[in-house]
Amino acid sequence: MVTIDEEGFIKIVDRTKDLINSGGEWISSVDIENALMGHEAVFEAAVVAVPHEQWQERPVACVVLKEQFKGKTSKQELYEFLKPQFAKWWLPEDILFLEEIPKTSAGKFLKKALRDQVHKQYTGKA
Repeated sequence: MVTIDEEGFIKIVDRTKDLINSGGEWISSVDIENALMGHEAVFEAAVVAVPHEQWQERPVACVVLKEQFKGKTSKQELYEFLKPQFAKWWLPEDILFLEEIPKTSAGKFLKKALRDQVHKQYTGKA
């Protein structure tokens, strides 16, 4: 998805397949990921969509904490960090703490595998 600001600058927001359609509004997974990465405790973060009965899709954040912050950082702390940066409906439905985020051989996030993993957790279906 591409946006153009009031000064005419073009910004590539997200890959279409990674955008989250929540109640007819688009949420950029990359914007939430970048914000989470700004927290001192976060080593890696990836955001994927999960099905939602009312809103069609909702974002779920998958976070790997830095070693020294494991067990010391809560979901609530991360929510409080995100709140001033986003509209309420952009905030993740959940924040999952993972040991690692699946990656390709080139080291990029393997969002398809992560989507499948999170989708299975939320729906009980593969």
